[in-house]
Amino acid sequence: MREDILELARSYADEARDEEADLLRELGRIPAPSHDEGRRAAFVRSWLVEAGAHDEDVAIDAAGNVVLRLGVGATPDDGSRDLVVYAAHMDVVFPDTEPLPLREEGGRLYAPGIGDDTANLVGLMLAARWLLRHPERLAALGHGVLVVANTCEEGLGNLKGTKELFSAYGERVREFVTFDTHLPNLEGEAIGSHRWRLRVTGPGGHSLHDYGRPNAIALMAQLVGRVLAIELPGEGTTCNVGRIEGGTTINSIPAACEALYEYRSGSNDVLDEMRARLEAVVGAFRDEVAAACEGVAVDLELLGVRPGTGPVDPEAQAALLARCADVIRHTSGREPNVIQGSTDANVPLSLGIPACCVGTIVGDGMHTRGEWIELASLPAGLATILAVMLEA
Repeated sequence: MREDILELARSYADEARDEEADLLRELGRIPAPSHDEGRRAAFVRSWLVEAGAHDEDVAIDAAGNVVLRLGVGATPDDGSRDLVVYAAHMDVVFPDTEPLPLREEGGRLYAPGIGDDTANLVGLMLAARWLLRHPERLAALGHGVLVVANTCEEGLGNLKGTKELFSAYGERVREFVTFDTHLPNLEGEAIGSHRWRLRVTGPGGHSLHDYGRPNAIALMAQLVGRVLAIELPGEGTTCNVGRIEGGTTINSIPAACEALYEYRSGSNDVLDEMRARLEAVVGAFRDEVAAACEGVAVDLELLGVRPGTGPVDPEAQAALLARCADVIRHTSGREPNVIQGSTDANVPLSLGIPACCVGTIVGDGMHTRGEWIELASLPAGLATILAVMLEA
């Protein structure tokens, strides 16, 4: 990578070291479950305006994304310049709506979602401020920039925020980089998934007086066994039942039971084949139950789709990955760990747009309440984000 960009990025990150940590402490306490990121969105938008963005250039869109337009017209179709998007998600995997618990110990900052994805978002915000302060460098890029704090990356958020972004701007976006998880991860191939709810309902009853009536939990146990036994097409395909709930008391025959089921693959064709196999298995089970048990219903509901990689130009994708990998080597001193992933980059990749996910911090414990990041890793992460932007 260019030495002048590396020096500039490192210098800015070092200057912002204490400010970045303070900003992370503040943003890290703000709750942001998927579909309920409004408190963080308001904070991020206000911060960007205070950082120098024109009020009209920072919008909160229909999906709750905070979208900062740099060198871009006031509306998605206003202007002909190509766009490059840099994003980090606001949502946290936990449902808390009260301030999130945060503590420091041994140079580490602990909080739910602190690394996935709050620390990356803070780095993106500070990198955006650098661009706001240096409009001449922004103009020299030769393309418009969208800096996006997006919603609904986690779980059943189903990438709603990024889908909305590409619904508005998709035809103009030439590259997309999301900053998520840890250094030196570099994800350039999308693992797609389908998420489903399985549901069994019946008459229920008293465990003694109505003994013999259909038991929704027992029937669900049979169904779970069948869906987990589906032969998985394609190398690397996985499936999982991640939650089961139902029933009321120990002395009641359960009248309802639900289970959440997903399968994953990097191939959209494999995802479609898995859907056909799942629907066939559930349909056959429904017919068997209907013949043997009166008053029982078996339902299958699609909850969300994360698409896999689509028809991306291999040379353009390779060039983006090579550029980001080079930045990671120089800013962190570590060799990039090139992997597959399921992130906001799934959406552009499915549309044939070059995209990747770059990790920028050091930490562990993602999706646990004990998640932590190393505060000392923040400058390297900020340098990575800014250098990726300027190297474009």
